[in-house]
Amino acid sequence: MKVFAVEKLVPGGYGLARGEEGAVLVKGAFPGEVVRGRPVRRRGALFLEEVEVLSPRPDRYPHPLPPSADLPLAYQAQLPLKEGLVREALERIAGLSLPLSPIRPSPRPLAYRTAAQYARHPLGGLAYRLPQSRALFPVAEDPLVAEPLAWALEVLRLWPLPVEEVALRGSLKEGKVLLGLIGGNPEALKRPARALVKEGFAGVVWAEPSPKGRFRGQVRPLHGERTLLEAFGPLTTTVSVESFAQVNPEAMGLLLEEARGLVLGGKRAIELYAGSGLLSLLLAPRYGEVVAVEISKEAVRRGEADRKRLGVENLRFHRGDAREARALGAFDLVVLDPPRAGLAPEVRAYLKETRPREILYVACDPATWARDVGELVREGYRLAFARPYDFFPFTHHVEVLSLLRLGEG
Repeated sequence: MKVFAVEKLVPGGYGLARGEEGAVLVKGAFPGEVVRGRPVRRRGALFLEEVEVLSPRPDRYPHPLPPSADLPLAYQAQLPLKEGLVREALERIAGLSLPLSPIRPSPRPLAYRTAAQYARHPLGGLAYRLPQSRALFPVAEDPLVAEPLAWALEVLRLWPLPVEEVALRGSLKEGKVLLGLIGGNPEALKRPARALVKEGFAGVVWAEPSPKGRFRGQVRPLHGERTLLEAFGPLTTTVSVESFAQVNPEAMGLLLEEARGLVLGGKRAIELYAGSGLLSLLLAPRYGEVVAVEISKEAVRRGEADRKRLGVENLRFHRGDAREARALGAFDLVVLDPPRAGLAPEVRAYLKETRPREILYVACDPATWARDVGELVREGYRLAFARPYDFFPFTHHVEVLSLLRLGEG
């Protein structure tokens, strides 16, 4: 067992310490803390196991949090660490030392999540599935979920549903919750679904468990509503239990407000990795034509419904892969909101070939964002704006809103 002083937070939510062996990654430890443990080499890096915090920070959060909350510090202490992750990625990976705009905090440090997923515990009730493990940790309450989901947790704690997992999607605007039942027999679940809607859930769907990921298999509606309306700042759009939408709608609303004021406007804009087209709907008044590219059939269906409901005539949804954007031609603005892996090589090649005047890039991983930004800057773009946003308090995750412009324009 060896003793280390943690220097800083690094991607993945690890504390970084240094010893005779070199840099050591420590999960659950933060800058300024002294820890003891056993260094073990895995995947080409040193990790500290059997960690004991000898000198904890005084601003550690004193109340229980779910296992996913890997940044248990007082809220104001979390923000400079997250901002530091983005700044270091920009300097170390992109090779840029440009100033960042200050991080924008979440309007709600607690009770912010409007979506969550839990396993059914074999002894009854719900459970967290521990990160990187199949182990289950019983959950009585979750301080990170918004009020509609807190109500749903209390109700489901008493229901012995024969399923593997449950997924929840709530709406702050409507105060309602949709329920997804994952696994089990859909025919046998129809009667419980009707009872759950009577209990207060807005709607219930069944999903086939899939090794490809959440809601990647068959999905069937069982009873009640399929979608809810949610407010994301200047927009009100639909959300569903089976499709991705930002889980912190109030923080996303702040990002949308700022994004709308960053772009110059023009003739044509395209959004890649569009989901249900939230950014496309927002920016449509600034452009003559907007194309939203998304591979999910369910997301495109909701986006089309929102487009019609909001009366947006100049937006067209294209169901397809972002990697095939070249076939759609050149645009004044390209909007990007990719998964954590960042831009696919084909998308980076498309940007270099068509050279849009502006690129609005919303990122959920500072490292891959910095990789992509560095490559675009070397191709003649300049990073005109970048601001971290905190969508996930009490975790190491941080979003980035950024704008790149071609040359000095």
